[in-house]
Amino acid sequence: MPSPVDAYLSAVHAAHLPDRSGAVYDGIPELAGVDPEAFGICLATVDGHLYEAGDTRTDFTIQSISKPFTYALALADRGLDAVDAKIDVEPSGEAFYEISLSPETGLPSNAMINAGAIAACSLVAGDTLDAREARVRSTFSLAAGRELERDDAIFRADLAVAHRHRAIGHLLRGSGVIEEDPDPAVELYFRQCALRLDCRDLALMAATLADGGVQPRSGERLFEPEVVERVLSVMATCGMYDAAGEWVVDVGLPAKSGVGGGVLAVLPGQIGIALYSPRLDRHGNSVRGVAACRQISRELELHFLRVASERRSAIRDAWDVRTWPSSRRRTPDEQEVLNEHGGNARVYALHGDLLFAGAESVVREVTESAPELEVIVLDIARVSEIARVARTMLAATREELQARGCRFALVDPDGELAGAAEVPAFDDVDEATAWAEDRLIERHGGTLATTAPIPLAEHGLAGDLRPDELGALRPLLERRHVAAGERIVAAGDEPAGVFFIVSGQATADQTDELGVSHRMAVLPAGTSFGKRAVISGEPHAMDVHADTELDLFVLTPAAMRELERRSPRTAIALLRTMFTQQRASSAERTAPEDASV
Repeated sequence: MPSPVDAYLSAVHAAHLPDRSGAVYDGIPELAGVDPEAFGICLATVDGHLYEAGDTRTDFTIQSISKPFTYALALADRGLDAVDAKIDVEPSGEAFYEISLSPETGLPSNAMINAGAIAACSLVAGDTLDAREARVRSTFSLAAGRELERDDAIFRADLAVAHRHRAIGHLLRGSGVIEEDPDPAVELYFRQCALRLDCRDLALMAATLADGGVQPRSGERLFEPEVVERVLSVMATCGMYDAAGEWVVDVGLPAKSGVGGGVLAVLPGQIGIALYSPRLDRHGNSVRGVAACRQISRELELHFLRVASERRSAIRDAWDVRTWPSSRRRTPDEQEVLNEHGGNARVYALHGDLLFAGAESVVREVTESAPELEVIVLDIARVSEIARVARTMLAATREELQARGCRFALVDPDGELAGAAEVPAFDDVDEATAWAEDRLIERHGGTLATTAPIPLAEHGLAGDLRPDELGALRPLLERRHVAAGERIVAAGDEPAGVFFIVSGQATADQTDELGVSHRMAVLPAGTSFGKRAVISGEPHAMDVHADTELDLFVLTPAAMRELERRSPRTAIALLRTMFTQQRASSAERTAPEDASV
């Protein structure tokens, strides 16, 4: 089943594909020769799932998007204080290539401009240039999830015209920021910029930063959280050069661009985004990449001042109705269907704030399970907030499920998603679970129990008796009519008999140590209670009261003894059915009480 996230990214891609404004970077012929029409978008979650649209498998060079990661390596290798003594953290308000150092301190403004990036390269651990490059490439490859290679043609072409960068390096040497020959630092900068990758690699690198330095697929920690916090802070204020202020206001994501056409954006704790389109605007940022990222952030409500700082799964728990059935007592016919098909109805209990990342985790789980499911219930009773984008994603998923014949319902006591067309909503999960069970029973040919009267011969406890056995039982049964709301048995009462419900509905309740009553079983026509008490001689464990007017047949303990005397074969057949039902109910989550009421 397709995900609405994939469909959404495809729509964003289609919306911006016609935009051919801007120009490919022509600082070197090798970069100017890329396909200007290429355009890819990729989104990676912090658990490593990728969504993609367009040319996400087209290689390009990372260029300046390398800067945040090299800055992180410098922080990791030298410590925050040592790096702060060499590189400031202030927005420059200038283009990335400006030859500028602070007139007061002699430091580069930040690590996202070329001067700061060259300084960061000088701080990466390693005794030689090759050793430093190996550390950079290894870390970048680990973050991307595959080995990255250098484009030697672009590297050599860049290095051949690196006069401005060499000048920056010598200025840094003159101010004491670099304490040795600056040329290796300049060369390392161009080596790292020439690493080739695609949108998928870049999205996973972004997700590594989003997950606090942990690579989402390998689970390996590449950077400590305090390092990532510093890097993302500088990216937020400086990553888009002289367009950084506009970016923070409009998009609100820590980001970094490169003249190769790539854009990386990070929603801390939740997702990483990568975009590629080589035509650049006057700031040196991808035209399509910036526009598409702005749309994604706005429509998915990703601005970092809005969303929570840490993503946890929105799914608190999930179960199928075979594993965790409702409290509704089922007839043998119903239970047979549920035993076979109960795994096809699933309940998802959600919690927390349901923003984009949380909704994505729900939608992905549901869509991946959809081929096997016939009924889905979403329990949103513990959800604090549902963002507009989450509502849209859930609606699209629901429509897709319903189109393929999967039934859908909500546990929505506060009416958060009220008004959803043709979607049943329930106040508690037990009612919704019973509804899901009913849908399976209907679909697979079972006969649903109702409150309507049924003959004793069709009752679940007596249905397997032969006519002569039923004839032996019937005279010993006491018929009773109970008014709605009337208590039938009370917890602690001595065994009153086996109760055969032949019309109406009853409920079994249990009171906890705080005096709070909990519904434990719903008993429609065709079900029974009191079996365990009669068999064991122990008092009833629960209160049972009539929800509606109720007609019962009662086999009292004295009548049971008389049946054993008159027709031992009938008594054995009845006991066999009682034990079988008791074993079945004892395996259920909410229903072992049927054996003890």
